[in-house]
Amino acid sequence: MTDESPPDQLRRSPLHERHAELGAKFAAFGGWSMPLEYAGGGVLKEHAAVRSGVGVFDVSHLGKARIQGPGAADFVNACLSNDLGRIGPGRAQYTLCCDQASGGVVDDIIAYLHADDHVFLVPNAANTAEVVRRLAAAAPAGVRVTDEHEAYAVLAVQGPASADLLGALDLPTGHGYMSFSTATLAAAATGVPLVVCRTGYTGEHGYELVVPAAAATAVWDALFAAGAGYDLRACGLGARDTLRTEMGYPLHGQDLSLEITPVQARAGWAVGWDKPAFWGREPLLAERAAGPRRLLWGLAAQDRGIPRPGMTVYAGDQPVGEVTSGTFSPTRRVGIGLALLATDAGLAEGSTVEVDVRGRRSAMRVVRPPFVEPSVR
Repeated sequence: MTDESPPDQLRRSPLHERHAELGAKFAAFGGWSMPLEYAGGGVLKEHAAVRSGVGVFDVSHLGKARIQGPGAADFVNACLSNDLGRIGPGRAQYTLCCDQASGGVVDDIIAYLHADDHVFLVPNAANTAEVVRRLAAAAPAGVRVTDEHEAYAVLAVQGPASADLLGALDLPTGHGYMSFSTATLAAAATGVPLVVCRTGYTGEHGYELVVPAAAATAVWDALFAAGAGYDLRACGLGARDTLRTEMGYPLHGQDLSLEITPVQARAGWAVGWDKPAFWGREPLLAERAAGPRRLLWGLAAQDRGIPRPGMTVYAGDQPVGEVTSGTFSPTRRVGIGLALLATDAGLAEGSTVEVDVRGRRSAMRVVRPPFVEPSVR
């Protein structure tokens, strides 16, 4: 889940110094230097805090792009996969930017629908420039596509106590899943305007706060001042990865990519199949009709093996696929993963396969995620 960017070329979060003060171990991710885990905690404790209490993640590396102008929402709807017509202003939607020719996934995105003439997008860090480029190239006259990647920070407050924590700061918490509210954090010295969205990447009840980058430290400090009574824990990208894998949530570049389509990744629910237009519509319709050559499944280890990305999956002596994501599940206490498996291998839920874990075959059961019951709704 990390990359190999040279340290001197990495962007830094506006909260970098706060992370350093907490003894963060940093890793390169999407061109950014981000906290992987913190001293005194580590992935297991950070993971547990989100499942049982509340944790806060700095995910400011995520992209931010704004589309404004007459018909902005209709324009976005004709480009991205999901149907913005299914939601109204004040709602957010998971959607995909697909390649027009292949149907492969350029990126997966959260779209915030503010109004018919205003959509805010949160793509992944490494893909923001490409998403913005494609949208800007297609935008009609009067529609502006602006890359605001470093103008905002994003803090994910996740866990069963997340609403109580934000409520202690007089921030709105009663709106439904995948909806958002604008608010002002009065606890900060000058009051900070922010967006509070009921979203997350952990499977727990939680919120993502979009705040001006210049105010990120004030918001972070306010959260920790109020969080003393909730045992708030700073969480890094290591715990974010174990939490999302337990839910079966895909990571772009591993479980979704230009080579892995929404049909193969079982993300067809994020495609507005009845829309007259979206990028990649024709190849995706053709793939859905013909049936994909491979499908994303979950794997649960039956022994002590831990699947990792790139490992080969076997049915008997026949290679039938490859692990795309894999980790040790802190909740289940077993190895879990996601894998693309050939549809002609005759595998189904409950089938047993083997994964080559560093030269040793590990038995794993084919399952449908999530591996842990979600509480997001």
